[in-house]
Amino acid sequence: MATQSPVAFFDIDGTVFRSSLLIELVEALVREGVFPQVAREAYEDAYRAWQSREGTYQAYVEAVVASFRAQLRGVYYGDFADVGRQVVGVQSKRVYRYTRDLLHELKREGYLLIAISQSPKTILDEFCAQYGFDKVYGRVFELGPQDRFTGQGIDEHLISNKAAIVERVFSRHPELSRQRSLAVGDTESDIPLLEAVDRPICFNPNAVLYNHAQLREWPVVVERKDVIYHL
Repeated sequence: MATQSPVAFFDIDGTVFRSSLLIELVEALVREGVFPQVAREAYEDAYRAWQSREGTYQAYVEAVVASFRAQLRGVYYGDFADVGRQVVGVQSKRVYRYTRDLLHELKREGYLLIAISQSPKTILDEFCAQYGFDKVYGRVFELGPQDRFTGQGIDEHLISNKAAIVERVFSRHPELSRQRSLAVGDTESDIPLLEAVDRPICFNPNAVLYNHAQLREWPVVVERKDVIYHL
């Protein structure tokens, strides 16, 4: 019988990439004139609140997501993809050393690497190709006439449920093994993903995920400056 391959699932934003691909994409779309300036103004207050530690990072990200969705309709796919490539070209090395090295190690061990992110799949594909990912799950948006976005998402029920993606992967690919399966996440939204594998790793977790990890006795890893802590 052929040996089944183990699988590793990675969240990307804040876990591999040291920012949010969506945030960097929206900022670039505004700079390039694809989105109007009002797109940035829509989340500036949330950004300042987070910077001054008067608001949460999650609130800031949600404000960016709302702005992105409000401006996407009518945007030409070619312009969108071009800006995404520019962002990756400039920012692709802006990653955490721990997860970057873990990806290389797992690849050598024969793991299938799968990315799961709430960022648009267009930019995820560009970014993840540089780190050996075999499969990428991200937000996909509908295209209408003349390759312009309608503003509507596609299969949003799937990407919103990371545990369902894990089940989908294993049910559709009998050549993959649940044994030694691994996942890396950084917020409470990753808890279902981490619960679905043999080896959960909480990397730079927020408070909610950290407390959950303590209860479940999951490994916690923190990278701060040039030091990696295993808690």
